[in-house]
Amino acid sequence: MSEQRLNRNIGLDLMRATEAAALAAARWMGLGLRQEAETSASTALARVLDKLDLDGVIVVGEEQRLGALNILPTGRRVGTGQGVAVDVLTDAIDGRRLLARGRPGAVSVAAVTLRGAIWSPGPAVYMEKIVVCRDVAQALVPECLHAPAAWTLGLIARARGKAVRDLVIFVLERPRHTDLINEIRAAGARVMLADDGDIAGAVLAATPDGPVDALMGAGGAAEGVTAACAVKALGGGMLACIAPQSEPERAAVAAAGLDRKRILTCSDLVSSDQIFFVVTGITDGLLLKGAHFNGKRATTNSLILRSETRTRRTIVAEHLLEPE
Repeated sequence: MSEQRLNRNIGLDLMRATEAAALAAARWMGLGLRQEAETSASTALARVLDKLDLDGVIVVGEEQRLGALNILPTGRRVGTGQGVAVDVLTDAIDGRRLLARGRPGAVSVAAVTLRGAIWSPGPAVYMEKIVVCRDVAQALVPECLHAPAAWTLGLIARARGKAVRDLVIFVLERPRHTDLINEIRAAGARVMLADDGDIAGAVLAATPDGPVDALMGAGGAAEGVTAACAVKALGGGMLACIAPQSEPERAAVAAAGLDRKRILTCSDLVSSDQIFFVVTGITDGLLLKGAHFNGKRATTNSLILRSETRTRRTIVAEHLLEPE
């Protein structure tokens, strides 16, 4: 029996969902109300997803990020139930802190792939990650994940045909990354610190002509699995392993039987080559422009990735918000 195939228009359908979430979220920019923004964006995202011809199941839900069951929890069915069975990953707002503070880089994300293709992080909240573009992917070896930063940066620089001092490394600005940041700087590379936005940072790092040479450090496990869809679609490379940041998380990971020493690649995180990944800007950033309102109309900027064909589409859309 031949393998089921995803409709090539799924990317455009998903974009309608992320556009709706981005428009809803953008209304909360700079208001300091993260939970309210999340509820509004997730509601808009879910409303559109439920109308799509998908037999979808959320495989890594919002409870991984928000600490409680929400509008799109793990196991929730989305779509009309028609069509190919798929795994669905969403993040209505990647960069909640950025949005609440009115800062650049917040985005809305959705991805689909064939049912059963996504690796589940279970109770793991955090994972250690390295993400690089396709020029470096073949040179990336498991040792990179735990090696001294200078060694890994040297490998990346050689693969990129650059000096280490010309590299730009995306790192979340967190106390847990103090030593990593110091190591990167001591090696001579430049650091792009971010308040938030783990998925967008991974897309920037995996984009061959992007402004970032690599993403390094510990971030959300849910975000890592979602980002893997984009990285694979772009032909980039990724290494990851579970990295609990608290004793309760360590206990939960142990109880679930997850191997903390296992180093996962992109293909471990998402095993299918049939992937659609869509991201829409909420606030202006390096990856995309944000949602902008102009009276009765609004504009959005989205990126659609299709892994099977390595297609990368950037779309600017105008939306009529009120009847004219």
